[in-house]
Amino acid sequence: MSDVAIIPARGGSKRIPRKNIRPFLGAPMIAYPIRLALESGLFDDVVVSTDDEEIAEIAERLGARVPFRRPSELSDDMAGTRPVIEHALAQILGADRPVASACCIYPCTPLLRASDLVEASRLLDAAAPDRFVFPVVEFPCPIERALRRDADGHVSPADPSHTQTRTQDLLPAYYDAGQFYWGSTAAWQGPREIFDGAATLIIDASRVVDIDTESDWRHAERLARAAD
Repeated sequence: MSDVAIIPARGGSKRIPRKNIRPFLGAPMIAYPIRLALESGLFDDVVVSTDDEEIAEIAERLGARVPFRRPSELSDDMAGTRPVIEHALAQILGADRPVASACCIYPCTPLLRASDLVEASRLLDAAAPDRFVFPVVEFPCPIERALRRDADGHVSPADPSHTQTRTQDLLPAYYDAGQFYWGSTAAWQGPREIFDGAATLIIDASRVVDIDTESDWRHAERLARAAD
């Protein structure tokens, strides 16, 4: 039984065109997760799921396999991660290759570290077979103190029941780091949602950027330079 990294990288990104292969500090963006997955020693196979020939060519040159092309219905900006990974697994399993687990690593993750994947692997080994593992980031302030702002610019408490609660009495809250999801083949093919009872590892906010705008891109480059 093998463990597989699957990197979903479609060609039609809109907010930052061609962002999955745009140069990031001298290398195509997708080079970072491919190299990390290969060098981590955690995976028997590193596969890129794409609909784009140029992305496929670059991925193969970097050492990943691209044994199939993703269909158009799974390549628009409405396609969810899970159907894409389920499709990739079906292609791999269809080749009579038994797969124990699949780690979906997003292509725009230049700040991801091998130690994150090692910790996730440990958590996956201890988790129930139908549960996932993924990284989270702690919100910088209590979400119970959030404010809602109306069209006129006036605010009101999102949760009025906690306006007088001391900050130290509120539990920390976390958000999805958006870097990877790791689960057994049974988990990917089962009914349980990824966030339902998943095991998590906490990532520092300085290593997490959702790269959707040019400002996000520049910020990610600054953080990557500072980490060197």
